[in-house]
Amino acid sequence: MSGPVFLLRHPAVAVAPGTCYGHSDVALAEEVAPIAARLRPALPADVLIVSSPLSRCLLLAQALGPVETDPRLMEINFGDWELQAYEHIERSLIDTWAANPLHFRPPKGETAAEMTTRAQAAAQHWHQRAGGRALLIVSHGGPLRAILGHFRQKAPEEWLAQHFAYAELHEIAA
Repeated sequence: MSGPVFLLRHPAVAVAPGTCYGHSDVALAEEVAPIAARLRPALPADVLIVSSPLSRCLLLAQALGPVETDPRLMEINFGDWELQAYEHIERSLIDTWAANPLHFRPPKGETAAEMTTRAQAAAQHWHQRAGGRALLIVSHGGPLRAILGHFRQKAPEEWLAQHFAYAELHEIAA
């Protein structure tokens, strides 16, 4: 029998609105202790916690209990777009990305399809490693959408639109 899988996006970040960030390690805009205190009662005591190594995820994961990290759970790498204002990115590139969100590659970055492959592989690995225990994955919006799609066996068109609010816990049947 398989335990529940919980998905948790990091708290809000201290990044100017309209800034592109993915692989960049940006600061949090809020303290993790009150968030962890709110979330902890919803989690089983023996939950296996795995997190993206980026501090915006890891700090919250550590506040919830012992944690392991997996770089496959990092957000998409936007390459040259990292920490750039969207208004300063060439409009034709943004339009090309919007027309093909899974397969467009920002300069020196990765495609959403590549991020999806690594995030889904990580989720499968940790789900097996949990061995029936509950699993908590603390990650980012992109990987969490991909992981949700994996566990629910949904097509990308269905899970790409899934919203993960900051610091909101989702329990899914796996």
